[in-house]
Amino acid sequence: MALVCLVLLPCSLIGQDNIQPLDLTTAMKLGGANNLVIQEHLMKQALEMANSKRAKEWWLPDFYTGTTVHQLWGNAMNGNGEIFQNVNRQNFWAGLGMNVTWDFGTGIFKAKAAELKVQAAEYHSQAEKNQKILEIIHTYYDFLSAQLFYNAYGNLVSQSDTITRQIGLQVTAGLRYESEFFLAQSNTSHLKIEMLNSKMTRDKLAASLIKLLNLDPSVKIMAADPVLAPIDLDGSSDSISFVSAYEKRSEIQGLSLSLESLVEEKKITTTALYLPELRVGTYASMFGDVFSPSNPTGAVNAALIWKLPVGRMKNGGAVQQYDANIALQENQINQTKAQINEELIRSSEIIQIAKQQIDVSVLGKQLAAKALEQCVLRQQAGTVRPFEILQVQEVYIKSKLDYLQAVASYNKAQYALFVAAGNNL
Repeated sequence: MALVCLVLLPCSLIGQDNIQPLDLTTAMKLGGANNLVIQEHLMKQALEMANSKRAKEWWLPDFYTGTTVHQLWGNAMNGNGEIFQNVNRQNFWAGLGMNVTWDFGTGIFKAKAAELKVQAAEYHSQAEKNQKILEIIHTYYDFLSAQLFYNAYGNLVSQSDTITRQIGLQVTAGLRYESEFFLAQSNTSHLKIEMLNSKMTRDKLAASLIKLLNLDPSVKIMAADPVLAPIDLDGSSDSISFVSAYEKRSEIQGLSLSLESLVEEKKITTTALYLPELRVGTYASMFGDVFSPSNPTGAVNAALIWKLPVGRMKNGGAVQQYDANIALQENQINQTKAQINEELIRSSEIIQIAKQQIDVSVLGKQLAAKALEQCVLRQQAGTVRPFEILQVQEVYIKSKLDYLQAVASYNKAQYALFVAAGNNL
């Protein structure tokens, strides 16, 4: 992927106001590492991995060891219900034992379903990362555009101040009307308002970037790119392949694996009915009086059991629950495909239109720049009316903003198409 290689300046270059230059590449890297939503999904992925490990423990036995002492005085009931009085009974047990329950149906299918959930979580994390970094890219381009708008208005304000002073001198010399001076001053004020509006927009977007990148709130960021130029990303082509995008998109892969996980879990309510549960308990010990005499004693208890859940077999509520969840998951996949279709079509159309806008705005910007340059020269010669300068400045700034907006839209759509086509950021 072709990216403009830009780097954050070292801390030693940061000014007293803690201004931190930020470029697109660094913003993407910081977003991938620091964004709290991305971190949340990584935590969810780690949780699914832990759940999978827990599910795979179903076949492992529980061991125990220790000693027990039993002492009874008084009455005790015999096995046939007869009560013995004045009993003095005591015994001692010390040994090692093992208990294990193998529920083949539930254990096997739950473990497999949990493993599929781990794989699905990985794709969900990647999908969320793509969307968050894409949001960071869009916000950065809007931030850069606002900063360039601010700079452009700043240049016009400086130029307008100079022109206003010149007109003021000409009014003093009796060469111009005072109303022309008032008009020039008003134009300068208007340009200052637009410059401040651009600064307000830039600061709002800076706050959004600080949140997205999870930066220190005391930091003031500044776009490091001096210009905004069109880019072309490898992997974002004019030809759209919807099927290829479905196959590559992390969202579809994650949802498909979640669907497989549900299908696997459903087997707990169907196939598992035919599989038994095996219970085994055994121990080896010393058993006898406290504490002697004691003799070696061992035991094994085993049971093979088939469960017959009548409610599940009669009403099938559990199966219907899984069927409903599976249908919802399939619907979610279809919704996601529809969303991908929209993303592909929209970003592709924006790229085509933005290309035309760039071509038109480049020519318009060049012509407006020449007109402004000539107008300024005529102003110095005293052969231009102030309203002409106002008109030319207005056309110039509009043409420059048109170009910046077209390039920003084009670049944002390039990244959007790159992600929509199934590529990862």
